[in-house]
Amino acid sequence: MAQSRLIGNYPVIGIRPTIDGRRGALKVRESLEEQTMNMAKSAAKLISENLCYTNGEPVKVIIADTTIGRVAEAAACAQKFKDNGVDITLTVTPCWCYGSETMDMDPMTIKAVWGFNGTERPGAVYLASVLASHAQKGLPAFGIYGHDVQEADSTEIPADVKEKILRFAKAAVAAATMRGKSYLQIGSVTMGIAGSIVNPDFFEEYLGMRVESVDEVEIIRRMTEGIYDKAEYRKALKWVKENCKEGFDKNPYEVRESDKKKEESWEFIVKMMCIIKDLYNGNSNLPDAYLEESVGHNAIAGGFQGQRQWTDFYPNCDFPEALLNSSFDWNGARESYILATENDSLNGVCMLFSKLLTNTAQIFADVRTYWSEDAVKKATGYSIEGKAKDAGGFIHLINSGAACLDACGEVKDKDGNGIIKPFWEMTDADIKACTDATVWCAADKGYFRGGGFSSRFLTRAEMPVTMLRLNLVKGLGPVMQIAEGWTINLPDEVSDILWERTDYTWPCTWFAPRMTGKGAFATAYDVMNNWGANHGAISYGHIGADVITLCSMLRIPVCMHNVPEEKIFRPSSWNAFGMDKEGQDYRACGAYGPMYRNIR
Repeated sequence: MAQSRLIGNYPVIGIRPTIDGRRGALKVRESLEEQTMNMAKSAAKLISENLCYTNGEPVKVIIADTTIGRVAEAAACAQKFKDNGVDITLTVTPCWCYGSETMDMDPMTIKAVWGFNGTERPGAVYLASVLASHAQKGLPAFGIYGHDVQEADSTEIPADVKEKILRFAKAAVAAATMRGKSYLQIGSVTMGIAGSIVNPDFFEEYLGMRVESVDEVEIIRRMTEGIYDKAEYRKALKWVKENCKEGFDKNPYEVRESDKKKEESWEFIVKMMCIIKDLYNGNSNLPDAYLEESVGHNAIAGGFQGQRQWTDFYPNCDFPEALLNSSFDWNGARESYILATENDSLNGVCMLFSKLLTNTAQIFADVRTYWSEDAVKKATGYSIEGKAKDAGGFIHLINSGAACLDACGEVKDKDGNGIIKPFWEMTDADIKACTDATVWCAADKGYFRGGGFSSRFLTRAEMPVTMLRLNLVKGLGPVMQIAEGWTINLPDEVSDILWERTDYTWPCTWFAPRMTGKGAFATAYDVMNNWGANHGAISYGHIGADVITLCSMLRIPVCMHNVPEEKIFRPSSWNAFGMDKEGQDYRACGAYGPMYRNIR
């Protein structure tokens, strides 16, 4: 698969097969060796066959050299894992073991324990015992225990256990991938937007990341001094001319740019995208005199200020944002970037979480307008149906930049349903479907005096999606909002009427959340009315349960979600913080605090 763009190895999962240490005449330990090691092998196979890193490679899993019955073997396992860069551990056992002697004591690994539900040996007893040890020592661990009793010689992993192992592993890989990487803010605060007031403490303490800051003028300097890859720029410009269709210009005639000026703007924004990539990744192909610039910022995510100091004077960043967030460019299919428009770092973090959990391109959007059933009827004469009717209306998601082109819904599965694929599954036909569905309209001069172009497409598919938003609350810290639902496909004539009431030159997605009938999910109106900021990050798939698990690892409480309770999977010690699931979450996150708080 593709080579990683980032410095640092991908996280490794280590499997710890623990065992009853008693030997003697009845050979207790010896009788359990094969079963215990087979559990480890089964778990490793499950993970490596079902989970991938963001570059498409299978997640790497290693197993301790021996079963772990006493502290010496636990120490030997810890050393092997340290030597192999293990960030995540899954302890497995079918039997009783000596809890504090065999447990993972590393405070920096993300931990889970799977205790076999069988009658012959007390695996469940060990699970309960060792989870108590983890809780007592302040080391949160996820407990995994199958619902149904299995035969001692069973090699099958039950479906409920599989689900929990994969949810844990997926979220843990996401959490560990962020460690040591950077958020790159290009510019500063946009129009007073809270999310663009970048908080380095949050990134450092909760995510293990650093914040890198580059002034927007650096892009102009590199353009002016020729500090970019000339060959890539020529290739990019050629591809853009062949694949990016110019749309209509809605501006009054007297403020429209000339064809020559628009051509110059295209050259500018393509060059701009090349330079932003270099700022993220570095580029060994820069001119020899610019060795310093050839080293990037190791950015796993970032944001561009744009408004207003940049966009009042220069072409906007909508093209670089939209295309970087997509799963392709002039080099064909490639891993998507995370570039938040208006430098909304908190929305960028949500996009990052979702990308790491799904390996797909992400949508950045304004949570712009709630349309009730009556309002739609009044405006268009149309009676909403399906998912929209179930939700009591829908929400208009729209923003000038940063929605991936994959969100058009024109990439199809074998049954003809619109989907968003991981980049390694994208074909040339898929890429063409996305570029054919998109036009690039001249930027709205009321918003963007410096011109440029904004992507325009309509999401023409009903796709399962999850919308996220992270907010920082004074005195509390970060909190997460989650809304699972679907994009909806309205008749074109209805879409046009509603779309034209806002900005008709921007990409348009209609969103119907899944309702629970109460609280913030009584209707789509309540979702909109309870949303904590002006932006949302939207990902393909219903991934709310995965996000909840990830947030618990990062000690970020979830303040709003519509995930079924039976899907919620948090560390076992959360149960010690009361009987209400969400209250537990707040109290546990507050008690443990962020993992990296005391690390400097």
